[in-house]
Amino acid sequence: MPERRPFVRLPTDVYPVNYGLCLKPDLIDFTFEGKLEAAVEVTQATNQIVMNCADIDIITASFEPDGGEEISATGFNYQNEDEKVTLSFPSHLQKGSGMLKIDFVGELNDKMKGFYRSKYTTPSGEVRFAAVTQFEATDARRAFPCWDEPAIKATFDITLIVPKDRVALSNMNVIEQKPYPEEDGLVEVKFARTPIMSTYLVAFVIGEYDFVENQSSDGVIVRVYTPIGKAEQGKFALEVATKTLPFYKDYFNVPYPLPKIDLIAIADFAAGAMENWGLVTYRETALLIDPKNSCSSSRQWVALVVGHELAHQWFGNLVTMEWWTHLWLNEGFASWIEYLCVDHCFPEYDIWTQFVSADYTRALDLDALDNSHPIEVNVGHPSEVDEIFDAISYSKGASVIRMLHNYIGDEDFRKGMNTYLMKFQHKNASTEDLWDCLEQASGKPIAAVMRSWTKQMGFPIIVVDQEQQGEDRVLKISQKKFCASGPHNGEDCLNWMVPISICTSEDPTCTKLKVLLDMPETTVTINNLGPEQWVKINPGTVGFYRIQYSSAMLESLLPGIRDQTLQPVDRLGLQNDLFSLSRAGMISTVEVLKVMEAFINEPNYTVWSDLSCNLGVLSSLLSHTDFHEEIQEFIRDLFTPIGQRLGWDSKDGEGHLDALLRGLVLGKLGKAGHKPTLEEARRRFKDHVEGKQILSADLRSPVYLTVLKHGDSSTLETMMKLHKQADMQEEKNRIERVLGAISAPDLIQKVLTFALSEEVRPQDTVSVIGGVAGSSKQGRKAAWKFVKDNWEELHNRYQGGFLISRLIKLSVDGFAVDKMAAEVKSFFESHHAPAAERTVQQCCENILLNAAWLKRDADDIHQYLLQRKAPPSTPSV
Repeated sequence: MPERRPFVRLPTDVYPVNYGLCLKPDLIDFTFEGKLEAAVEVTQATNQIVMNCADIDIITASFEPDGGEEISATGFNYQNEDEKVTLSFPSHLQKGSGMLKIDFVGELNDKMKGFYRSKYTTPSGEVRFAAVTQFEATDARRAFPCWDEPAIKATFDITLIVPKDRVALSNMNVIEQKPYPEEDGLVEVKFARTPIMSTYLVAFVIGEYDFVENQSSDGVIVRVYTPIGKAEQGKFALEVATKTLPFYKDYFNVPYPLPKIDLIAIADFAAGAMENWGLVTYRETALLIDPKNSCSSSRQWVALVVGHELAHQWFGNLVTMEWWTHLWLNEGFASWIEYLCVDHCFPEYDIWTQFVSADYTRALDLDALDNSHPIEVNVGHPSEVDEIFDAISYSKGASVIRMLHNYIGDEDFRKGMNTYLMKFQHKNASTEDLWDCLEQASGKPIAAVMRSWTKQMGFPIIVVDQEQQGEDRVLKISQKKFCASGPHNGEDCLNWMVPISICTSEDPTCTKLKVLLDMPETTVTINNLGPEQWVKINPGTVGFYRIQYSSAMLESLLPGIRDQTLQPVDRLGLQNDLFSLSRAGMISTVEVLKVMEAFINEPNYTVWSDLSCNLGVLSSLLSHTDFHEEIQEFIRDLFTPIGQRLGWDSKDGEGHLDALLRGLVLGKLGKAGHKPTLEEARRRFKDHVEGKQILSADLRSPVYLTVLKHGDSSTLETMMKLHKQADMQEEKNRIERVLGAISAPDLIQKVLTFALSEEVRPQDTVSVIGGVAGSSKQGRKAAWKFVKDNWEELHNRYQGGFLISRLIKLSVDGFAVDKMAAEVKSFFESHHAPAAERTVQQCCENILLNAAWLKRDADDIHQYLLQRKAPPSTPSV
């Protein structure tokens, strides 16, 4: 790969104060014309202006100093690799204010970045295109020449020239709309001036939409824009948004700074959503809810995403990170507070327990790899920025902020947040600035504690042993770096500042003792604790670390799983730690299987969900052996009692979590080939397809998955037909995600071909291929071959962007043979994907870890699975 020139930020000799921007998109030819009139400040005399610019042709450019003569630029030198353009002038531009004018043209691309086109079908069936934007991180430069760095803030006056039958939206409210004189059928739509803001948050949308509207209790007009005829589906998000704005206003003690906020569903959209100030864009599935056809998990997803994007209106938009190195602060913070907001709106979701399974454990798994990275990464070139939108920035970021919030306490935390937002509003800040504000508010050594969590990668494993001394319990606690490949001796003695809480069986919900572990080891004494009481570290599973208990301590905790005296989140954390220790070879996987059997009476959805995830990992690992059926039997045995308790139909008084649990359990039993579940799923599927009895939305995924897993070509045909008929994107996605479960090789090919067809939206191709790779050994091989064979097209489609990383991860992570790691590595050496370099390294590492795990534990697991079924031998007389 050619070495890049070292990355340099834009020169500071000219900076913008205001952008006057007029754009005229052509929705037929997919081009646009633009006029920029930027009020700029020249800080030192220069004869050139350097700006960001990509895939744009400049026609003319000139500079007019205040009260002086206009000077035309004589040259435009494009540095394509750096996405910059240098405008050269025949004489020096003098210090002072002036107006930079640029006329330019660009294309409405189909890459889901910059100013791009998004395909939709009108209710009458006609295919049309909307023009929409996605600028974060570095793609505003594809819509207009600009200083495209987060710290170069300015105000924006935006005008759009659009067909008069289209909706035109931008960050601010419309202040004037009049016919466009030069062309019939067009209107000129002028928007109010924005506050001082970063380029990556500018947005515009031109298309056909309906909307629902409401006003929040603090007077902000909220609209949710939906595809034509689907306004009803915007009501749920509208309700969440109107509840959320006042919640954040109170929490931060800072009002929302704009007169309105729009939330809009975009058909082709790469991310989940984007927090553009005052105009938040979403995938349809992250915004639209149909009371009859949306499942509980979709409602929850919409609530979380709305909460996440609205938090950014303060944290990110009002105060912005100084450079992408601090992106984690934006994303980690929003990924934490979205849960706080959903917990406020929907206490019945028990959302904080779900956080542990969705974010916390995911981050621990990734961060245990040698190819992880610290939360704060120095980034330069745009392709390096794309790569840090990953589980470390979001999920580890959110997890350490949750730990920090717990360490500081809510009141001081909010006080510090308010100081930070007030001090830096309309400006930029770095991670250290937030630590300073929180330190002032709490009087605790925040910067010192947090440095160990953000500047170095990884996290500690806390090793605990105990001794009873008379009436007292003495704990010996030590820390060392946790590695997915098992304990490393010696070389890197990293230390963390670890806030450690301890509870006992007297009151499992209440912390008895807190210590800050700032050295390799310490001892802690708990007074007056009898030998029959157990001790648990990290109640609430808040600290970002794993724990290894002595076997006696672990033994004493297991009854707390069976009788549920341990809190749900702690039952989950205990099991997850053990599973992770077994993958690292620190305990035998058989020990974990024994602990899993203690969950037979577990009532909690999230605990089951995490257990199910780990069993899925194990099942995938063991698909490389000849006893895959035995682990299926284990899964059936574990899930049958809860399946029988729940049954197929919801009962009176059940809530959100019961619906999620039923779907999870039936899907797990169906996939593992539980006969009664399979028969019932087939019966209900037939009734559904024939229109006799439509499946409730919460049962669709498990039923579809079950019939496909054990289905034939006619099952696949039927599913494809349901996909074609589905009017809702949620239903299409639901089907796309399970198609890969089909098992015949020729049908697997059919599904893979379908993934790249016109029937599947470009952002969803990845989950179809991922579904194939994740469902079976055959699927894994076929999906990887398919990715290799179609690499040109796939890479071209997702070029930078995190979708390419996700595609690679989903298609190769499940392999468990050393030579596959070598194959993956060499493929990507000859097929560069700069935005996914780290992902490729992580995948190779995971393949080697899987292989080692299999070699180490496969025989023991096999023995255990066989003997747990063996009849007890009768003692000989």
